[in-house]
Amino acid sequence: QLIDAEPQNAWTSCFVFKFYLHFKLWSVVNLSISLHRWNISKESCPEISTSLVKSPTETELKIKEILQKIHQLIPPRPYTHVNNTTSAKHSTVTILNPRDTYCRGDQLDILLEARDHLGRRKEYGGDFLRARMSSPALKAGASGKVTDFNNGTYLVSFTLFWEGQVSLSLLLIHPSEGVSALWRARNQGYDKIIFKGKFVNGTSQVFTECGLTLNSSSELCTYLYGRDQEAFYCMKPQNIPCEALTHVTTMNREISYLSVKEKSLFHKSKVGVEIMKDLEQIDVFQCKSNTEKCQIGKMTPAPGGYTLQGRWITTFCDQIQLDANKINGCLKGKLIYLMGDSTLRQWIHYLPRVAKTLKFFDLHGTGPFKKHLLLDAERHTQIQWKKHSYPFITSHLYSVTEEGYIPQEIDQISGDKNTAIVITFGQHFRPFPIDIFISRAISVRKAIERLFLRSPDTKVIIKTENIREMHIETERFGDFHGYIQYLTLNDIFKDLNVGVIDAWDMTIAYGTNNVHPPNNVIEKQINMFLNYIC
Repeated sequence: QLIDAEPQNAWTSCFVFKFYLHFKLWSVVNLSISLHRWNISKESCPEISTSLVKSPTETELKIKEILQKIHQLIPPRPYTHVNNTTSAKHSTVTILNPRDTYCRGDQLDILLEARDHLGRRKEYGGDFLRARMSSPALKAGASGKVTDFNNGTYLVSFTLFWEGQVSLSLLLIHPSEGVSALWRARNQGYDKIIFKGKFVNGTSQVFTECGLTLNSSSELCTYLYGRDQEAFYCMKPQNIPCEALTHVTTMNREISYLSVKEKSLFHKSKVGVEIMKDLEQIDVFQCKSNTEKCQIGKMTPAPGGYTLQGRWITTFCDQIQLDANKINGCLKGKLIYLMGDSTLRQWIHYLPRVAKTLKFFDLHGTGPFKKHLLLDAERHTQIQWKKHSYPFITSHLYSVTEEGYIPQEIDQISGDKNTAIVITFGQHFRPFPIDIFISRAISVRKAIERLFLRSPDTKVIIKTENIREMHIETERFGDFHGYIQYLTLNDIFKDLNVGVIDAWDMTIAYGTNNVHPPNNVIEKQINMFLNYIC
């Protein structure tokens, strides 16, 4: 839906001012989510008073509830001096209830006491830690679970999934002071990314600034998406209609909300420092275990699986090893929708290796983010990938006519027992205040609920984010932002009858540290998907 917004348009200004007031009413959350870039002033809507503001909607109340949960996880920890921050070197680890021998399936617990650079015990938690166990000779790995007691101590738990010698790792990704700084910086503004829209009118074309919010009194084009009316804006070019927007591209803005002192916490040498480097390997011996077939709706524990000899082995269900004949039989008559970012585009490029009868059908799009379509006409199989809508960050021009606002895409699917949908989003949301991500996740959930009303047999699978490069721009794209989104997504979808491919857990286990993991990991993600639908 397109709206040509006039300068000081009364409806738009009043709507945004109401939205602003709603957020003011949520001040109990005490999060620095800045709306100053909306350029709102009371003069633009003088007839509005707080007494006339509508009560918060169900979605707004849900956003508030989730924000409160996250805020409790990340209390403010002002950075005063590096000596007061957590030190991997001075922190101590102790194996709880150590044994001479460990059995496959046992849980190994380790107590971490965080200390600062002067060796003093930390009195609060909040450090961003990543636990992993591995056996390189066996091509084996799994994530560990970290429990924060919020007093400077942590319980690090590993489930010993395989037999052999196991090495344990606990990385201090960021101290709590760095986490607090990143959280404040993330929610301080929408302007870390510059969006440019391409408007085409006959033979002429013009680029103007676009964004999730725009600080401008100029005439705007407002593009509203789905039932929840999520908005994207562009500066309206002179004498060109808003409908003439054809493509969008992005670039990073040279801006930071971190102080010079805070930035020193994210120097390459201080990110991902090993805490347990002096811990000896653990010997694990064989045990038996029984699991059931993988099914949609089954709770996914943490960790949900591990690698062994390069394979991904789930801990909560028994994966079927599918050969080419079984895969072709399973895909017969299937209509599969892949909705999300380039980490799902990797799937559609890899799938022809899994089912060799699948062939790409040229839809005459351009660029890497065009809609992709795989067909097997003989078996009546169709698989498509479509990128999700704003925010989508890339230096490539991409067509807005191929935008896939996921809730709207789901609403257009009739669904049946042979229809499957895979959804992922998150990487492109990391540079923006968290409310954007929460709102989108809630909208996606509501669309899935509507789908299940008309077609309860449709299979829906949520793929969580991959971890990415350790030393990428931390303030904009770092894994801390992804981890908060991972927790949020799990909370929003926890009681919905969907399958989960825990790519966060899987990519930690494989130790990929790449937003686009190698093909062997993509293969395991697809295999997990096939186990859900076959």
